[in-house]
Formats: sequence, C-alpha cells, structure tokens
Amino acid sequence: MSDKNPYDQLGVDENATFDEIQEARNRLVEEYASDRKQVEAIEAAYDAILGERLRLRLEGKIKVPDRIRFPERTVEPTPEFVPAPPKQTPDWLQRLIDTPSRSDILWPAAIFLGLGLLSLTTPALSLALGVGCSLYFLNRKEQKFGRAFLLTLIGLILGVVLGLQVGSLLLPQLRQISLALDSFAALITFFILWLTSSFLR
Repeated sequence: MSDKNPYDQLGVDENATFDEIQEARNRLVEEYASDRKQVEAIEAAYDAILGERLRLRLEGKIKVPDRIRFPERTVEPTPEFVPAPPKQTPDWLQRLIDTPSRSDILWPAAIFLGLGLLSLTTPALSLALGVGCSLYFLNRKEQKFGRAFLLTLIGLILGVVLGLQVGSLLLPQLRQISLALDSFAALITFFILWLTSSFLR
C-alpha cells in the first residue's frame, strides 16, 4: 500500500471533498485496526493529503467555497485576578485601635506630662487626676463611658504594676537621682494612660 500515492492509499480521487477523505480514512482504520503498520500507512496518507491541500490553499490554488465562513477569533478579556490583601489585624483589634489626629495626641501628652511633673511631689493626687483625664479623653471619642472606664482601669493597673516592677529593678539608680518608687510608678502609669487615651477608643 506504501507504493501508491496518498489518494490511492485511501481509495479516493484527487477531487474528493474533505468529508469523503475523512470518511475513507475512518473506514480503513477500522478495517485494518489489528494491523498496526497498515494503520500507520493510512494515517500517513491522510496527513499527506491534508498537508498538500493546506499548501495549495495557501498558494491560492484551491478556492474556498463561499458557504464556508471563518469566524474571527475574539479573545474575551479574562478578568484579572487581584487577591485580596491579607488582613493584618483581627476585626476586634481594628475596632479598638484609633487613628488620632495630631491634636488628639498632643493635648493628652501635654496634660499627662504636667501630671507627671506633679507626681514628683504628690503621686496619689496626680494619679487620681490622670485617671479622670483618661476617662474624659476616651469617653469623648465614642461616648461609651463603660468602655472608657474599662480601658482606663486596665491602663491604670498595667501602669502601676509595670512601674513598680521596673522601679524595683532600678531602685539604686532611682535613689541616685532622688526619685521615689511611687513617683516613678506614676510616671510609667501616665505614659500608659496617654497611650491608652490617645490610640484606643
């Protein structure tokens, strides 16, 4: 079968349509399914015919019938996948943290600095005033007194405990500069109350 030209191998004439060529190929492949060499020869003949027809068509020697339309390929734009940015902080923390303006940072800082200076002489009175200021600044933001009270209480406890712990470690240095332990604890507490009232809500 290999000494014949491709059309003879498939049993079609040179004017056969594409459908006739394809039908002949399918029939012969089915007929010689058990003979691998014959099937390969049939496939090679079919490929040779297709290659020749494509070459002739590109050269303009085969006219494409008017009824055949070649659709223009329109490439639909694929929507760009933009991954959502990962959340950096949980929702509950975002609701708790405030982004204050410059005046919301500087006014409390000035007041707590003044109370810090007052704590050098009367730490208990200055702490009481500091708690009141912290309550005022926190309550002013969202008008939630319970929440303001809770945050102030947490800041006060954290500040006193941290101030006493750090102060006891630095006691020799504090004595050198004549600073009492309770005054140092009050200064640390004012710093924490300032952070709480400025950056939390």
